[in-house]
Amino acid sequence: MDPRVEKLAEVMVNYSLELKKGDWVKIQGTVGAMPFIKAFYKKAVEVGANPFYTAVVDDLAEIFLKNASDEQLKFVSETQKYEAEHMDALMAVFGYENTKFLSNTDPKRQAMAQSARKPLFEKILERTSKGEMRWCGTGFPLLSAAQDAEMSLSEYEEFVYGAGALDLKDPVSHWKEVSRKQAEICEFLDTKSEFKIVGKDTELTFNAGGRKWINCDGKENFPDGEIFTGPIENSVNGKIHYSFPACYAGREVQNVALTFKDGKVVDFTADKNYDFLEEMLNMDEGAKYVGEIAIGTNYQIKQFTRNTLFDEKIGGTCHLAVGASLPESGGVNKSALHWDMVCDLREGGEIHGDGEIFYKDGKFLTHEW
Repeated sequence: MDPRVEKLAEVMVNYSLELKKGDWVKIQGTVGAMPFIKAFYKKAVEVGANPFYTAVVDDLAEIFLKNASDEQLKFVSETQKYEAEHMDALMAVFGYENTKFLSNTDPKRQAMAQSARKPLFEKILERTSKGEMRWCGTGFPLLSAAQDAEMSLSEYEEFVYGAGALDLKDPVSHWKEVSRKQAEICEFLDTKSEFKIVGKDTELTFNAGGRKWINCDGKENFPDGEIFTGPIENSVNGKIHYSFPACYAGREVQNVALTFKDGKVVDFTADKNYDFLEEMLNMDEGAKYVGEIAIGTNYQIKQFTRNTLFDEKIGGTCHLAVGASLPESGGVNKSALHWDMVCDLREGGEIHGDGEIFYKDGKFLTHEW
């Protein structure tokens, strides 16, 4: 086994989730990620936690979405509800044998099934924001993701583990230093209210006064490297054009542009999978509002890979998520959707706060990075 898999498991148990004796921890992931799952499971047991594993099987999701009745699509089991209400920690492992396995499912049915699970999603967000549970999502390098990133598997492994600083002797020290730097930026941004993002075919304004900028330092995503806030829901105005394809639920929507008025999407365009974008934005009332605006700070991630876990962290980019707010930011938008879309600011991009430019060409002007 690659020794970095063991190191990743150790970081997840001891740093990201901080598992302790008695914690009831769910491990959720595909069989393809089993080397990591076994390593994590062993370390969780060693610290006295009580782990259990739920397999994610691509084929079963496809069968369900293509064959279930509307009643079945809306069904949520009591087991899922109990887990959301009682588990102490969730370890989600992203690693699909086929990343496009949902590409030919009906987006209306996807939206229906996802909407039915909105209460589960909201319960986990609520409990996490209150400190009642911890969760972390990480990626395991498989051939399908390497192909999406246009890399060999060995190249992709180097990319994944490099993004998490797992080649370092002490990756936790690295992430603690990232946390320190980002905390300074968040403290600075918390003093600002009116923001403007400028880029190619992009000019977007929003107000985050009274909201909180959150320091993402490897606790809920790994690898990490972003700072985000929840804008005041009716304050977003203007247009944003996404430099990279917007990837979600096995679909790739190309050349997306969203126009906002008083917080709501009032116009949208896309070159590919427009109908899917439309169905997702119509999922519920909150899906057309912004739940998150963020700045990527992981400068070890330089290229687009069609994997949002990594792409939204690219140093020099921003991303805007339509749908649910994350409560810890102060955002209150409710939706079953949370779709991060990435905009490259490395060539000519700017971000202003209260009329002051603090970010240009993908770099902070006010803080060393």
